[in-house]
Amino acid sequence: MSERWTPNSWRAKPIQQVPTYPDTAALKGVERQLAGFPPLVFAGEARKLKRALAKVAAGEAFLLQGGDCAESFAEHSADNIRDFFRVFLQMAVVLTFAGASPVVKVGRIAGQFAKPRSAPTETVDGQELPSYRGDIVNDIEFTAGARTPDPRRQMEAYRQSAATLNLLRAFATGGYANLENVHRWMLGFVKDSPLSSRYRELADRITETLDFMRAIGIDPETHPEMRITDFYTSHEALLLGYEEAMTRVDSTSGDWYATSGHLIWIGDRTRQLDHAHVEYFRGIKNPIGMKCGPSLEADELLKLIDLLNPENEPGRLALICRFGADKVFDRLPALVRAVKREGRAVVWSCDPMHGNTIKAGSGYKTRPFEAIMLEIRNFFAVHQAEGTHAGGVHLEMTGKPVTECTGGARALSDADLHDRYHTFCDPRLNAEQALEVAFLMAELIKRERQGRERPRVEAAE
Repeated sequence: MSERWTPNSWRAKPIQQVPTYPDTAALKGVERQLAGFPPLVFAGEARKLKRALAKVAAGEAFLLQGGDCAESFAEHSADNIRDFFRVFLQMAVVLTFAGASPVVKVGRIAGQFAKPRSAPTETVDGQELPSYRGDIVNDIEFTAGARTPDPRRQMEAYRQSAATLNLLRAFATGGYANLENVHRWMLGFVKDSPLSSRYRELADRITETLDFMRAIGIDPETHPEMRITDFYTSHEALLLGYEEAMTRVDSTSGDWYATSGHLIWIGDRTRQLDHAHVEYFRGIKNPIGMKCGPSLEADELLKLIDLLNPENEPGRLALICRFGADKVFDRLPALVRAVKREGRAVVWSCDPMHGNTIKAGSGYKTRPFEAIMLEIRNFFAVHQAEGTHAGGVHLEMTGKPVTECTGGARALSDADLHDRYHTFCDPRLNAEQALEVAFLMAELIKRERQGRERPRVEAAE
């Protein structure tokens, strides 16, 4: 791999998962326009996130990353953004209390428009057309015109990302994130849940803590940190032309940053050592992620880490593990041992969604809630056994009451999927299921924390 990096050096490398644009002149024109647009995020924000992730890597914080499978132009609304943010904040409060440590909040939002596909085309009723690759590339409607990649969609993705970020920043700093608001919402969830008795103890302890804080004068009026929060954005950086156009030099450091999102990640299908995506990612200074699937071997992982984080900078690289509940014990331990042996500083995060997708008898793609939780439990068990930190979770979720994943406290079944199955790509946890994951994961985090705090008894000589 060439030592010299530029924002377009990826163009000389082989590349996977790219759409074929019939009008290359129009594509170049759009990329030139985007290159002149204001950045969506700023280098200082990315550096702040990297410092927060360094604490995750050290076992002093937890990463909560989640959001839509793929954002859509049609569903972009203030209500949808608000509902997602509200659920996300509730999850973060539950996890913060359980772990007695900060939760780093990173949404799959304001840029998550492109999707990898298992095949470049799909056939319906004998007609073969390009696969849907996300709204930034083409439309989900199954017609030749809709499925033709259109570069102008990148402009719409930019505008929607900017509008979403504007609202998220207002929510995070304008009082909506007030801890007492979040606590009230969380109590409403506990009251209405069929498993309320299981969650009540933790909810009551949070209530007691907030009552005590207010009694001694610590409240949102006197302590502004209780009514604001840090919230970051992330997406899979598949469309490298778009990313190149949004790559800018930071005037304070001279370093290159991707300004399309605070954290961007490489997918499991595009992490080849000598390919374009790894080439692009190695040159930007953002915190980055990399999906790790069942085909990844330990020696290849170490080579990728050396390319992507040669200075072994804590907080730079998150390894997002997506194996499937039944493969965690087979695949994860060897990776954890190799990284630990070589002293690499990484964030270990669990994606329990992508390895647990099945096709229900009704024909819908779904993900069983029980399999999602089993992968999370197995992920924690491996790290406990290896003496490492289970640092985060990566969820596909929404703030809406969709019926896309089976199971959970309300025991959604195959027969319920058709009711509110709204996803354009993969099934997402609904708001209640996402909060259930947070409460159940809180028990795992608490046990891990108690294991670290338990004093070691030295054997007598």
